[in-house]
Amino acid sequence: MGDEPLRDDHAELLRRRALTEDAGRPDAVAKRHAAGARTARENLADLVDEGSFVEYGRFAIAAQRHRRDLADLIARTPADGLIAGTARINGDLFGEAASACAVLSYDYTVLAGTQGALGHRKKDRLFELIERMRLPTVFFAEGGGGRPGDTDYPVVSALDARAFKLWAALSGLVPRIAVVRGRCFAGNAVIAGCADLIVATADTSIGMGGPAMIAGGGLGDVPPDEVGPISMQEPNGVVDVVVPDEAEAVAVTKRLLGYFQGATAPGPVADQNRLRTMVPERARRAYQVQPIIETLADTGSVTMLRPRFAPEMVTALARIDGRAVGVIANNTMVMAGAITARAADKAARFLQLCNAFGLPVISLVDCPGYMVGPAAESEALVRRASRMLVAGAALDVPLVAVVLRRGYGLGAQAMVGGSMHEPALTVAWPGAHLGPMGLEGAVRLGLRKELDAIADAAEREERVRQATAAAQENAKALNAAALFEIDDVIDPAQTREFIVNTLAAACAHAPGAAHRRFVDTW
Repeated sequence: MGDEPLRDDHAELLRRRALTEDAGRPDAVAKRHAAGARTARENLADLVDEGSFVEYGRFAIAAQRHRRDLADLIARTPADGLIAGTARINGDLFGEAASACAVLSYDYTVLAGTQGALGHRKKDRLFELIERMRLPTVFFAEGGGGRPGDTDYPVVSALDARAFKLWAALSGLVPRIAVVRGRCFAGNAVIAGCADLIVATADTSIGMGGPAMIAGGGLGDVPPDEVGPISMQEPNGVVDVVVPDEAEAVAVTKRLLGYFQGATAPGPVADQNRLRTMVPERARRAYQVQPIIETLADTGSVTMLRPRFAPEMVTALARIDGRAVGVIANNTMVMAGAITARAADKAARFLQLCNAFGLPVISLVDCPGYMVGPAAESEALVRRASRMLVAGAALDVPLVAVVLRRGYGLGAQAMVGGSMHEPALTVAWPGAHLGPMGLEGAVRLGLRKELDAIADAAEREERVRQATAAAQENAKALNAAALFEIDDVIDPAQTREFIVNTLAAACAHAPGAAHRRFVDTW
């Protein structure tokens, strides 16, 4: 039977299918490669488990039959420029059920990755399936936004398109990662902006409007690569992870997705004794907190998010004993680790993300408090700083807090969910100090009348020094533990052990399904 000739309908199917594959479009593929980029299908093949991709709408074409020949549309606009379907990702780590995902990718070789009429319908179809099946989603969002050249459907504004609402409505329901390389404008940028995480290559430009819209608005001629380059979009917080190329983007995306797919076998661990010397004894000496995170976590499991945005606040995803966790930490290298308006935005949104998808949070505290002063207040600090307290109070997932050195004022409380007794466990390292505000400031405030009565400036400052030293002694973590303001003071080398054991207890009995909350885009 294998030697029988193909029926005509079967042969036509194979011919048409071949035109949708890269091998059937050598000119388009060569042009893409000449630009130093991979094709959409190459990226998808790298991302998903081999043989697992089930495509929807492969034979769709651009809705331009009134202005172009059908054969030309079939040859040049496969899938209407949007490849979409279901697949498995990381199946070797998490098994068949946990690795089930949805994947979508705009195809820049088809009309510059613009959004066509059938592409919108395809998104509607996939987004409804994603909601129904609860599928984590990866969306390659490169492209130029809406496509004005489609002619097959009567349209005035197209503002009745439902795709953006359906995509936004998935917030907090399933994790969504957008991947961007090159130019990503208008509707494509909204797809990325509504996602939970954005991974972008260094040559990316993202903007709510591309050059044509900018010029049409009378704002001048702006080259596409200058609309929203990574030099702008990384430090302003739009992009979570910047990578050199698409291959690394796919690798990082698989790792990011894995945090939401479940636990893995415990990984190798660094020497925990190193933690004993990572924090300087001098309270005013800054240090890098990332090595502490990497020492506590399974080796190679840490991914820093938005590292150049509000660097005074560190947010990261990691694994500890195979369990995926979120980490927030004060970075004393910037603003002494004080919580600024931008830092509060960053942390609050990250806490929402962890809470929405069941990731326990580890908080590493070395905080002098909220940033204060007129300059700080000019950035709406009162409202923005309070976001962090509201997000912390809403946490359903376990929180474990470790005071590394300083825990002062409302800023320290914001780092621990609002109170030192809100986390499942609050511990401190031996050199830590806690107080209602910075100790010298507290002395100057509390002893104001006494200090004002001292005429000699040198004598006055000596009195401040003595009182501050006394306050420093009283503020020691051991004293706070003696009054049970915190749960324990521990050997830094045992921190990981305490975290592992606490999370084992806190996660042993999963709570009932909570009311779903959306995750802020900011």
